[in-house]
Amino acid sequence: MGKVIAIANQKGGVGKTTTAINLAASLAATEHSTLLIDIDPQANCTSGIGLEPKDVEASIYEALIGEVSAQETVLSTEIPFLDVVPSHINLVGAEIEMIDVMEREKILSNALQRVRRKYDFIVIDCPPSLGLLTLNSLTAANSVLIPVQAEYFALEGLGQLLNTIKIVRQHLNPDLEIEGVLLTMFDTRLRLSNQVAQEVRRYFGDKVFETIVQRNVRLSEAPSFGKPVILYDATSKGSKNYMSLAREILADNQRYLQHHANGDGQADDDEPLPATGDASEEAASSSRSDRPEESVPGALSESSEEKTPANGFSL
Repeated sequence: MGKVIAIANQKGGVGKTTTAINLAASLAATEHSTLLIDIDPQANCTSGIGLEPKDVEASIYEALIGEVSAQETVLSTEIPFLDVVPSHINLVGAEIEMIDVMEREKILSNALQRVRRKYDFIVIDCPPSLGLLTLNSLTAANSVLIPVQAEYFALEGLGQLLNTIKIVRQHLNPDLEIEGVLLTMFDTRLRLSNQVAQEVRRYFGDKVFETIVQRNVRLSEAPSFGKPVILYDATSKGSKNYMSLAREILADNQRYLQHHANGDGQADDDEPLPATGDASEEAASSSRSDRPEESVPGALSESSEEKTPANGFSL
């Protein structure tokens, strides 16, 4: 099965949709079959990839409420190896319609069972909230990528997101990992950006990507043309940043990709990936890297919201 990466942060304007579009396009550019799922009612990801939401016949909304199968919502794009499941404004009412459904948090996970076998990666663009749609995405995902804008307010609320991830692990998806934390909208000229980067790295350690997405005009212009930045301007700084991010993710997931290529990719989600090396070393690495919020003192304590990177932060 393909690896499912949810792009999540309940704060709006931190670069979730930009990251979802351009990460998916960059992974596809490396000739890895990729599916981009837009589960945000605003449908910005759908329009940003070149589709008109109002012209879509079947979207993720119809798949969630059971009108069509997930396979019927998949559309091809102008980028080879990249498909998309579009969103629609109707998704606004999906949470109300799903509220009385049994195991409502697992609707997306169940819908993707057959689709995910066809792809190396599935990237989900989550809405800016911690509601039922985001909860479905985290339950369906193997990992979560957290974009963090390089500004003070973006640090606030990270404790809420980490607590949500902890709850999902405890009750819905025990294998959910943090793929990494991505610093976005970074301005190297500002001391504030560098201080935010230091705070995030101090808090999350080696789970922060080496790649930093810098402020870039081409990156901001690309969605208005319905294209990922790699098609709009492949030589721009934004394009290079997201290609670098894709390479990091590919490097971190080589064992998973090899397992998937061999046809053993956890088809029934009941077999762990094979160990490669000393078990004790892997256990130590897992506790250090895959559960950063558990390795940071107080990160998920009862007073976690008081101990996020924003606290104690000053110029």
